[in-house]
Amino acid sequence: MHTHSIISAILIGLLLGALGRLLVPGRQAMGMITTLLTGLVAAFAGGWLGDHINGGRSFLLTLVLQIVVAVILTALVGGYARGRTGAH
Repeated sequence: MHTHSIISAILIGLLLGALGRLLVPGRQAMGMITTLLTGLVAAFAGGWLGDHINGGRSFLLTLVLQIVVAVILTALVGGYARGRTGAH
């Protein structure tokens, strides 16, 4: 993996993680690293789903799937972290 690929993956992960946090109502007890990791997982999982559903031919479908996965992961991770810290 080249340096520009790693930087691109990090930026896309941050964008997807931030978008997931924006779309999930309420406050999530997540830091920047957790947001980045959530976004990276969403990017890879959504890309994988897009490849298997439509053969990777639809950029828009893949993007929507990545956003949906980011929202689901943010809700799960944010809820788990909130439950661990005791914040309501």
